[in-house]
Amino acid sequence: MKLTIPEGYQSVLDVQQTEQAIKLIKDFFQQNLSSELRLRRVTAPLFVKQGTGINDDLNGIERPVSFPMKDLNETKAEIVQSLAKWKRMALADLKIEKGFGLYTDMNAIRPDEELTNIHSLYVDQWDWERVIGAEQRNLDFLKFIVRKIYSAIVRTEFLVCETYKEIEAELPEEITFIHAEELAAKYPELTPFERETIEAKKHGAIFVIGIGGEMPNGEIHDGRAPDYDDWNSPTVNGCRGLNGDIILWNNVLDRAFEVSSMGIRVDKAALLEQLKIRNAEERKEMLWHQKLLNNELPLTIGGGIGQSRLCMYFLRKAHIGEIQSSIWPDEMIEQCKDTGINLL
Repeated sequence: MKLTIPEGYQSVLDVQQTEQAIKLIKDFFQQNLSSELRLRRVTAPLFVKQGTGINDDLNGIERPVSFPMKDLNETKAEIVQSLAKWKRMALADLKIEKGFGLYTDMNAIRPDEELTNIHSLYVDQWDWERVIGAEQRNLDFLKFIVRKIYSAIVRTEFLVCETYKEIEAELPEEITFIHAEELAAKYPELTPFERETIEAKKHGAIFVIGIGGEMPNGEIHDGRAPDYDDWNSPTVNGCRGLNGDIILWNNVLDRAFEVSSMGIRVDKAALLEQLKIRNAEERKEMLWHQKLLNNELPLTIGGGIGQSRLCMYFLRKAHIGEIQSSIWPDEMIEQCKDTGINLL
C-alpha cells in the first residue's frame, strides 16, 4: 500500500463544504474550457464493443473491464479506459468544422490501477477533442492550446480562492514548457518522475512535451499507446513528440501532480509508423484504424483533464478519495480515518 500522510494534515473544508466546492469547480471549469477551445458538450458511452479498436489501451498493458451482452449473442463489451479514439469518430459523425470540437464527462474503471493518494479504480475526466488542419500539426499550435487550457485552470483557482478565503492561490500566471528529452539530458541520473518533480517545484506548472517515444538515451519518459497521440514526429527543437502532460506542483503532497494528458493525434503516416515501432501492425485491420487509414476521420488535437485531480488540487486535499467515492484497502481506510483524511 502506497499512502502518503502529510505531517499535520487537516482538510481546509469539511465534507459538506467539499461537496459544494466540487460542484462549483466542475461547473465553472467546464464552462471555461468549452469557451476557451470552442467545444460543445456531447454524451459519451460508458462501454464499447470489444475488438473494434475504439477503446483506449493506455500503455498497452492495462486490462479493461469487460462483460458479455446477453441480447447481442454474448458479444463482449469493454468499459472505456478513455475516449481518445471514440471522440474522433464523434467529430466525424457530427461533421464538426475545423477550429471547433467537443467535450464530455468520461467515467472509467481501471482495475489494474495501483491505489495511492492520487490513483483510484474510478477515473473521471473531461475528455475533449478539437478538429485541426494539417498546417496546425506542429509544436507552436500544441503550446497555443496548452496555454488556453492552463488559463482556464488559473481562472478556476482564483474563483476557489475568492469563495473560500482559507485557500490561497499558488499557481503561476504562465506555464513553463520543457521537453522530456531536455529533462533527460539535464538530469540523466534521475527517473522521469524525479525530473518532473524538480521542474514542477521550480516553476509551479509545467508542460512536459514528448511522452511515449524512445529518447536518445533509450528511455521512454512514460507510456503512451501508438494509435492516438503523435509521439514520434520531429519538432523544431530537434526532439520528437507532439503531445505531453500538464503537471502542477502540489504543496500538500510535496510532489509533481499530473492533471492532464493531451496531444496532437496521429495522422495516417504517424499511425503506420508508430504501430510499426510498437510491433502492433495487426491493429490496422480494426474498425477504428481502418477509418483513419481511409481518411474518414478528421485531424485533431485532444486530451483528458482529471476532474477529481483538479478538485483535489484546488481544495488542497491529501487524497483523491476526499473528492470521489471509490473502493480502498481496509488498512488505507483506517489510516486515513486516524489522520484526518475524510474519504467519501
